[in-house]
Amino acid sequence: MKVAVVYFSQTGVTAKLAGAVMEGLGSHDNIHVTEHRINGTEIFEGRFRNQPLLDELNGCDGIIFGSPTYMGSVAAQFKAFADATSDQWCEQLWAGKLAAGFTCGSGLNGDQAATLQYMATLANQQGMLWMGLDLPKNDPREINRLGCQAGAVAHSAHGEADPRDLDTARYLGERFAKQVSRLKGNS
Repeated sequence: MKVAVVYFSQTGVTAKLAGAVMEGLGSHDNIHVTEHRINGTEIFEGRFRNQPLLDELNGCDGIIFGSPTYMGSVAAQFKAFADATSDQWCEQLWAGKLAAGFTCGSGLNGDQAATLQYMATLANQQGMLWMGLDLPKNDPREINRLGCQAGAVAHSAHGEADPRDLDTARYLGERFAKQVSRLKGNS
């Protein structure tokens, strides 16, 4: 099975979350993980252009999205990627695939949930199945410390990722791998 992690990171915190998600995915032998960090050179005149990436995503069993929260939503670079998926939407090429997301912000509640809601809406428009967390805020492992069930959320007031937030992202990857295996009949 093939899972992609597609994200944008400016300061490196979102990239660290992506790395933790991929570690979690990698804990399952039957998952091949592909990573794509969105960069500015893929955006021309405001439009994301990377058809080989979009073609590769068409062949994935699941996609995990990541973006920092800027001004209450995804970063412009991630939004440009999302807008470029309209052909996938028109043909429902991602329908039935599993989706999840992760984000970070400098505030304890800097509207990170709105960023995950945007990603979930994108996934739902694509016909994908959104998967969140299944962890209470008071989990004894101290993961999901910020209490968001929609996906993995991190607080990085000083440009560093909290180890508990990285553990939450790792858990998201592990959970995603189990669920995509179940969906594909390989549980």
